[in-house]
Amino acid sequence: MARSTAISLVLIGGVLMGMVGLILRLMESADGFQILVYRSFALSAMVMLVACLRRKIGALSFLKSFDKWDIVVGVFLGLAFSFYVYALLNTNIASALFILSSAPIFAAILAWIFIGEKPSQITYTALFLAVIGVGIMVKDGLDTGGILGNVYALISAFCFASMLVVIRYTKKEDALGGTFLGGIFASGLNAVVAIGIGSGLVISSWDLGLSLVMGAFTIGLGIALVTWAASYLPASEVSILVLIESVTGPIWVWLFLGEVTTINVLIGGLIVLVAVVLQTTGGRQRRVPT
Repeated sequence: MARSTAISLVLIGGVLMGMVGLILRLMESADGFQILVYRSFALSAMVMLVACLRRKIGALSFLKSFDKWDIVVGVFLGLAFSFYVYALLNTNIASALFILSSAPIFAAILAWIFIGEKPSQITYTALFLAVIGVGIMVKDGLDTGGILGNVYALISAFCFASMLVVIRYTKKEDALGGTFLGGIFASGLNAVVAIGIGSGLVISSWDLGLSLVMGAFTIGLGIALVTWAASYLPASEVSILVLIESVTGPIWVWLFLGEVTTINVLIGGLIVLVAVVLQTTGGRQRRVPT
């Protein structure tokens, strides 16, 4: 896959995922556990469809193709999915999404330590800008509340970064198998929690419809595109490009629901956007040692 194509897929995926916060705000009464059960199931269904079409195979062949690395990717992604929703439900959309922007920092450090993928000078600059933007955002979140949501967002960012590094290490043509398993793991885990200590699995038809749409067409299709392209770009670069999600997410809730945020969040978001543009237009990486 050409570099330009991979970048385009990541950016499109990030924009789609940025709509998750808007859909969550439209929910009537479903809690995070319930939403994750149905959202994650729909996500896995969409990823399977994309994988089968891309690989030109049937569903059974796809299910037989999993290996140990798909399981590792699935575990990290399942945790990232779960804490992502918990974060969005426990703080404002802008705070959660911009704190999730710390993923490039984690990805760059982990990729350098574990697979020897040293960032380029432009990526260093983009990371520096991302740190500044996220720092402004984190401080604003601490000042305005929502600390628990901020912690969840950081955990999600770390898990997402770990997933990207594993994908890069395996050098697979795509990581759609692991993405599929991530949805299955998240759905199963949250189903157990919902039944055991939550409100059960029964939700309104409105919330069910929104959960399925979110799973299939925002986070599902979005993460499928990102993980498809992740094997063709360095982990730190993917995590910077996908920050477009954090920039567009608050815009969606502001446009459709009028949810406003603070000036610090906007400043932090602008800095993050500059980092994304810089990495998109000039980012290059050294080849990973083999």
